Amino acid sequence: MSSSSSLRAAAALLFICNCLVAVSIATDLVKDVDIDEWGKEHVKVSEDGASLSLSLDKDSGSGFQTKEEYLFSRFDVELKLSPGYSAGVVTTFYLSSLGTKHDEIDFEFLGNVTGEPITLHTNIYSQGEGLKEKTYNLWYDPSEEYHLYSVVWNLERIVFMVDDKPIRVHNNHEKDLNLPYPTKQPMRVYASIWNGDDWATKGGSVKINWQYAPYVAHYRNLNITEYEQGEDHPLTQEDKDYIEMVEEEHMIYNYCDAYEKEIVPECDLFVKIIMGESRMEKPGDSVIGCVMWEILRIEEMLTL
Repeated sequence: MSSSSSLRAAAALLFICNCLVAVSIATDLVKDVDIDEWGKEHVKVSEDGASLSLSLDKDSGSGFQTKEEYLFSRFDVELKLSPGYSAGVVTTFYLSSLGTKHDEIDFEFLGNVTGEPITLHTNIYSQGEGLKEKTYNLWYDPSEEYHLYSVVWNLERIVFMVDDKPIRVHNNHEKDLNLPYPTKQPMRVYASIWNGDDWATKGGSVKINWQYAPYVAHYRNLNITEYEQGEDHPLTQEDKDYIEMVEEEHMIYNYCDAYEKEIVPECDLFVKIIMGESRMEKPGDSVIGCVMWEILRIEEMLTL
């Protein structure tokens, strides 16, 4: 091969490689987002557009959303929650499309009384169907410093990450189990802080105390990495081990334990894939699952 042909081949290969590399784009929180009108006076944005704060007081909460929509991407943000007493306060970072049959991927942080752990509530909607909640007591204080929260969303799976470590994975079972999965609707990034004291802390029994307001959440370094449609990001064994540890030590609610396996057939497959066949059990067999199932059954009876 001539030297010119070699150079052309190398250039072509470099071009292909560059096309395959996912590029992370830093979001300008001045130019690239829209501040929600209902609380715009409660938003402060840094001059360089790298960070902003959302606040909640007795008058209003606040929020923002990206102007662009994204399909199959990684979404990263650094977030520091409001310190001290925050019972009833809900702080969010999530993705959502529009419409009644919308898709949605949620990080929701539920405040607590001083000294008690903040709860991380995760959920997934696909074509308007939710009921995929998994909830954790955080093993660190999310108000002391910034932590990195990430959603990895591709055609194969959705991964929730904290400080670059996976804590939850939700696989695509459209083909094998005919279950809905977000594949067609682009989503925007949303963030907000609002009063959820009718449900957020101990089922709504602990309310917001406005003497501690304003409650302020700090966001910075929102980065979005767009993926090719067929691009996959498989879990390593280390990832699977970490997810198992988080579920065993920090999970306080798992939708798989609240429903019969016929309603949530993906749960048996999740246990098999992540934890191995020896750990498989019928959803609802755990103590937490039995308690949650009984609570749901009693609530249903009371509404009759």
